[in-house]
Amino acid sequence: MLGRLILKPAYIPRRSRMKLFGVVQNVLSVLVIVLFGVIFGLAIIPSYYLFVEITAITDGKRQLVEAAGICVSIGLGYILWGVVLLLICGMMGGIFRMRKDEGRYPLRSFITIQWAFSLVSHRVAQMFLGLVIPSFLATMYYRMMGANIGSGVQLLSIRINDASMITIGDGVVVGGDATINGHLVESGEIVLAPVRIGDGAVIGGGSVVQPGCKIGKGSVVASRAVLPKWTEVPDGEVWGGIPARFIKKTGE
Repeated sequence: MLGRLILKPAYIPRRSRMKLFGVVQNVLSVLVIVLFGVIFGLAIIPSYYLFVEITAITDGKRQLVEAAGICVSIGLGYILWGVVLLLICGMMGGIFRMRKDEGRYPLRSFITIQWAFSLVSHRVAQMFLGLVIPSFLATMYYRMMGANIGSGVQLLSIRINDASMITIGDGVVVGGDATINGHLVESGEIVLAPVRIGDGAVIGGGSVVQPGCKIGKGSVVASRAVLPKWTEVPDGEVWGGIPARFIKKTGE
């Protein structure tokens, strides 16, 4: 039994490619580097105040107590920095998330710049995201980035890319190191193709779900499987392999 291939999104006419795209891209790249340097600094502010308060309490005490105060403040400060960083990246990624319809767009256009900024926000967040999965913090972060996530979801991957193009139903489990993409680049175009995962589905660890895929309720994408772009997995089926194909019905 084979799943159905979803029709590829048609090209959506847009204005001609952005003039001086290369120049704009290079200038924005420099600005983004500076911006995220500033973000790193801002995220440290709460940690700095925590360090000052804790060390003030232990200052002048026995050497062991003073050392413990410094070490604890550094450890807690790191956790606080990471949480603040997730919040900032989530907000920025959400602000600049893709709000375009499914379709094909010129690669040398503002769409690519908008997508790249959201991607960079996610890459920066990944520095800490791996330490808080699975948890409500990770789920909150992905929701801030624009993902539509149901209840009772277990997200164990930091590679859920293009969050605003991803819909995850209730009770879904996304395994560690699973990669889910909502875009691809081909033939000089950037293609936006949402991924929809039905209630109770399982995305195995290390698997890859390509853009445009639809995974039915209760279905399983086996570990390290690669689900080709625009593939539809019917409800209650197990798919595996490279490329992924139907293996059996769940429960068999």
